[in-house]
Amino acid sequence: MPDLAILDTSPVPVVDPGSTLPAGWQFGGMYEVFVRAYQDSDGDGIGDLQGLILRLDYLKALGVKGLWLMPVMASLDHDHGYATSNYRDIETPYGTLADMDALIAAAHTRGIGIILDYVMNHSSAAHPAFMDARRDRASVFRDWYLWSDQKPAGWSIYGGDPWHRDVTGWYFGAFWDQMPDFNLRHPEVIAWHHDNLRFWLNRGVDGFRFDAVGNLIENDAVRFQDQPESYAIVAGLRRVLDAYDNRFMVCESPADPIGFAQARPDVSAFAFGHHHDMIAAARGDSRALGLVAGFPPVAPPWISTILSNHDAFAGTRPMDQLGYNSAMMKLAAAMYLLQPGIPFVYYGEELGMAAGRGMSADASLRTPMSWTDDAGSPGFTTGTPFRAPSANLQWNNYSAQRADPDSIFHFYKAMLGLRGTRPSLALGDYEAVTISDTALAFRRSYEGEETLVAINVGSGAASVTLTGLSNSAEYTELWVTPGTRWSAGNGTFTFAMMPQSVAVYGRTE
Repeated sequence: MPDLAILDTSPVPVVDPGSTLPAGWQFGGMYEVFVRAYQDSDGDGIGDLQGLILRLDYLKALGVKGLWLMPVMASLDHDHGYATSNYRDIETPYGTLADMDALIAAAHTRGIGIILDYVMNHSSAAHPAFMDARRDRASVFRDWYLWSDQKPAGWSIYGGDPWHRDVTGWYFGAFWDQMPDFNLRHPEVIAWHHDNLRFWLNRGVDGFRFDAVGNLIENDAVRFQDQPESYAIVAGLRRVLDAYDNRFMVCESPADPIGFAQARPDVSAFAFGHHHDMIAAARGDSRALGLVAGFPPVAPPWISTILSNHDAFAGTRPMDQLGYNSAMMKLAAAMYLLQPGIPFVYYGEELGMAAGRGMSADASLRTPMSWTDDAGSPGFTTGTPFRAPSANLQWNNYSAQRADPDSIFHFYKAMLGLRGTRPSLALGDYEAVTISDTALAFRRSYEGEETLVAINVGSGAASVTLTGLSNSAEYTELWVTPGTRWSAGNGTFTFAMMPQSVAVYGRTE
């Protein structure tokens, strides 16, 4: 029998604790954390919220302005967390609600926002509402999910049949038979999800990453992705956040990120596809560099960018894709940390972490954070890690990277530092975009501040010139690859670039 006593369906009113973060905080640079893999505080081999608190000073020093926590709510799978079994509680190995409150407070004192992964499309099969619905056709929760007395024909989503047989009928679960989809046409279900969001917002959470928004509504076996009703639901989520000060939301919609980023003002979505172009450009692909230069094809200011994330469909870790080439890794990082958008660094990316060996695709991307070179436990736990470490642990760990001034870590820190201190890089217009052979250059400007950026992805020297500048002689060096030279005059600025190099110059009125 389901334990309906743990299912909280009580309404949650708006009680906004306010925000201590500056307006536009998220544009400074975000960081995706798999709490299970980041830092263990109690020796059980599983990362937790108290462990994350211990690493907040590291994240502040890196230049991070916000943390996206992969699911931390109680789940059926007890790993990735996307099979939610209780939307108003914490996964037990991660800690308690009090620990979450402590994390939010500690992050805010460091000027760091917290956004939670929220799974609206489906619950776990162990969720009390679904357990009651599958037990009894007369359950008050039956209509919270999608049921059919007969198996619907002709369905295939991501290569699988989403309809699953059960004792009382066929239920719909697009991603896994243990993750049944909610019936999001039911106003009661929408209202309950909105109450869940307010539960966390009232505790001081700064926003949400919404999972799989393109799958919220399926109209039939052909029209099952990015349906008009799904955009309306997303707009409704933004209205919930509008009742709170300075809150942020970002959506996962691989097929139509631009469309969801335009669902409502202040809605963001991840720019899937752009990450592949940046990786290809970092390898020296001139066609891909042209696509990077033209990003975004339209200009929603709230588009979010990544090089990779926790899902294998987005690609393996960038260090693997780039053949363990540190110079290429820096080029890829420079593109999305200095271009427009809201960049999300996936944990360990700033160290050049590789995927784990001998694991399934997703698991290989979710290995313990490489703090040290200890193969037994890379500074992550005093116990036995829940999963083996990344393949390049020996060299690409925090201890080694911190000691090397030319490391990937110090490059990320420098780029995030520039983004966090120069409004033109965080919020500015994207102008004067120029490509010359293997070099890309552009200007970012905001309220009298200008920043010039040039990136040469080629294996040979390159030159690129920006024109139409105000008084180019006034620009000063902010960060350059050694050996870069420049000349300026008559509103032009010419970069003489070393192979695989980055140059950043700035001026302020």
